[in-house]
Amino acid sequence: MEILHFSDLHLGVENYGRLDPGTGLNSRLGDFLHALDRVVECAIERHVDLVLFTGDAYNSRRPNPTYQREFARRIQRLAGSGVQVFLLAGNHDKPNTPGRATSLDIFATLQVEGVHVAEQLGTRRLATRRGDVQVVALPWVTRSQLLTREEYKNKSPEEVNAIIVDKLTQLLATEIAALDSSVPAVLAMHGSVHGGTFGSERSAMLGQEIVFPLGLVADPAFDYVALGHLHKHQVLRDDPPVVYSGSLERVDFGEEKEKKGYILVEINDGKTSWSFQDSDARPFVTIDVTVGEHDPMPAVRAAIDECDIRDAIVRVLVHLTSEQEALLDDGQIRRWLSDAFRVTAVARDVDRPVRMRLGNRGSVEKMTPDQLLVLYLEAKNVDAKRIDTLARYARAVFAGDDGSEAISQ
Repeated sequence: MEILHFSDLHLGVENYGRLDPGTGLNSRLGDFLHALDRVVECAIERHVDLVLFTGDAYNSRRPNPTYQREFARRIQRLAGSGVQVFLLAGNHDKPNTPGRATSLDIFATLQVEGVHVAEQLGTRRLATRRGDVQVVALPWVTRSQLLTREEYKNKSPEEVNAIIVDKLTQLLATEIAALDSSVPAVLAMHGSVHGGTFGSERSAMLGQEIVFPLGLVADPAFDYVALGHLHKHQVLRDDPPVVYSGSLERVDFGEEKEKKGYILVEINDGKTSWSFQDSDARPFVTIDVTVGEHDPMPAVRAAIDECDIRDAIVRVLVHLTSEQEALLDDGQIRRWLSDAFRVTAVARDVDRPVRMRLGNRGSVEKMTPDQLLVLYLEAKNVDAKRIDTLARYARAVFAGDDGSEAISQ
């Protein structure tokens, strides 16, 4: 049996894009759809049995109709080819308000043949062309799903998380106990597992997110554990394989060095093998230049020539002195970068000399007001005794006193 596992599509990310005058759509939409097309074409060409999507189809819980249409077209193409498609709800798919539909609900509502949507913990037994497979679904978990207000009243976030983990452990154990050991079984989960490395997707949920123990998911009853939510491809355990496929496309420069793609999984006689497949994501390139010679432009040009910027999203950071700054020609640099898909910035990190107008005593910017006053008075050749007196008055003023204590001294 062959399974294709992908995750975190995030249709709707428009970072570093521009409006396509021909379609009226953001140019970055094409990047994400291109990556998704790679998944669809691979699944159809290889006649995979199951496409397993582990959450976050869109970047917004309320995707616009164009994004929904483009995603649905590709899901329908997969299902129409005879592939079973399993869609797990991620945090970007589920509404904040209970009772509202998720962005994936439409497939279940229309009962699209061959497409299965999982929004709650549970097990589905799917009939594929090479036999049955059991998929235990563990979609994005919120506190309100598992706890009543009384259960987490007056408890710390750590205590609440511990209660949730205990409850999920029990619920998952029930699902595992009911599995048919003669049929391949996989776990599909969207969430954070201990040992996983966050990337740029770590946002406002920092400190609130539940991180589940690896032992919760790495059960020997599973032939493969498909994880979603973390954008960086990573493997948390080999037996059984516990794998974050990562996202298909880069969101920002925080993911510049990350591989992007999907996973092909083969389960044969109880043995599982898998391989990472590249999704041909848009490259992000940072050109970091430290200028040594007086004219910064040759060093910038040399750094650009060393990089493959073709069709890449590029940023340039130039480290130089204040004297060299005036010689930096942004327009010329952007012309040298004409092969790039988008130039986001030509930034300058200027090493400005410390102002030493009041004497060679270190950085003026780091001095306190009374220290600056002393330097000023010394520069004006004021008598040392008078400087001491004025400094005492100044310290009293800076402290908000009326100066009487300074006078008494």
